[in-house]
Amino acid sequence: MSGAIILAAAVVGIVGIVIGIILGIAGEKFKVEVDPREEQVLDALPGNNCGGCGFAGCSGLAAAIAKGEAEVNACPVGGAPVAAKIGEIMGLDAGDAVRMTAFVKCAGTCEQAKQDYEYHGVQDCSMMAFVPNGGAKTCNHGCLGFGECVKACPFDAIHIKDGIAVVDKENCKACGKCIKACPKDLIELIPYNAKYAVQCNSKDFGKTVMQACKVGCIGCKMCERVCEAGAVTVENNIAHIDQTKCTGCGACAEKCPKKIITGRKVTA
Repeated sequence: MSGAIILAAAVVGIVGIVIGIILGIAGEKFKVEVDPREEQVLDALPGNNCGGCGFAGCSGLAAAIAKGEAEVNACPVGGAPVAAKIGEIMGLDAGDAVRMTAFVKCAGTCEQAKQDYEYHGVQDCSMMAFVPNGGAKTCNHGCLGFGECVKACPFDAIHIKDGIAVVDKENCKACGKCIKACPKDLIELIPYNAKYAVQCNSKDFGKTVMQACKVGCIGCKMCERVCEAGAVTVENNIAHIDQTKCTGCGACAEKCPKKIITGRKVTA
């Protein structure tokens, strides 16, 4: 009996050794070579895994950079310092990374924007598509104020104040999650140092805008006419500033009859 047990144990041991050898050989033969720079890049990244770069977390971006499929300054959270480190690892020039920040294109606070009725239902922006008029606000393009963007932000950089979302520039890392979360497409990325921006997104004609909000853009094109740099254009009844052309002269803000082009409100 004991002989049979010893034999069985010996067989199991031999089989285990053989399997171990086979797995070791297979592992060496089929192993995937990892570029050592990939691990170095991953160590240089902030590790937030926010997805703002467009890849599946920091590991995905690191692999793409190592393969040359992504720019060394692709991480919006790390900004210029991280881009410089990765540039050194990859032997590439990181270039001049411009710090960006999220900006909410709505100034329709509780005082400025009119409401059609009192809403007491589910506090969720996406759900407003299923309620009358798309929400209580008369303006169908404005911030709903229920904070879907707030929930999406991993950096506590956006909050609801007086009925609209407001970005804290200092905390914002430009990851873009709030942009994806907003069902009204109200949020965009602008340079951190932008002096002026249009805090409205309404595509309605001027008369309709004035009936809904005291400060909405009426598409009068006065800003477009006075901008000598050609940075302001009005399309679909809404003004927009090309930040790459804007000189910060302030002529558009000064002439805007609704005072919706402002530098003060860009900073939360």
